[in-house]
Amino acid sequence: MAKQEALRTSECPVARTLESIGERWCLMIIREAFDDVRRFSEFQKNLGLAKNILAARLKHLVEIGVFDVCPASDGSAYKEYILTERGRSVFPILVAMRQWGERYMFEKGEIHSVLLDKENGEPLPVLEVCSSQGARLEPADCYRQRVVAGVRGEE
Repeated sequence: MAKQEALRTSECPVARTLESIGERWCLMIIREAFDDVRRFSEFQKNLGLAKNILAARLKHLVEIGVFDVCPASDGSAYKEYILTERGRSVFPILVAMRQWGERYMFEKGEIHSVLLDKENGEPLPVLEVCSSQGARLEPADCYRQRVVAGVRGEE
């Protein structure tokens, strides 16, 4: 328990992000939401996840502001889980993970899904980390600096 508390209060944004949404099922639920899944029963059917685990993960994702719970869009008595701006901002994280998986987790000839641009039907370009001037950055080109949340430090 002390380790989890340390992650929740860590100065490292990666540690805090992993603690909040990094658990496998949380990311899979968010992935499904990007495919327009909104109802508990749809999440459960698509993921094959036990109802108690799904309920706990959805509750957590609502508590941290990834989803809002709204009345069903069809006017039925059901509720829908709608991604918030915070939830939608997870998209580049999932795209980066997907692209890494496509590159490294499949053997030649193995079938896998690819994310396509709806406008042109082409695979998304590989995400890159770029400087403010547009130059591609490698890990050695970056450094960490402590700042106060919401305040950008001088670089």
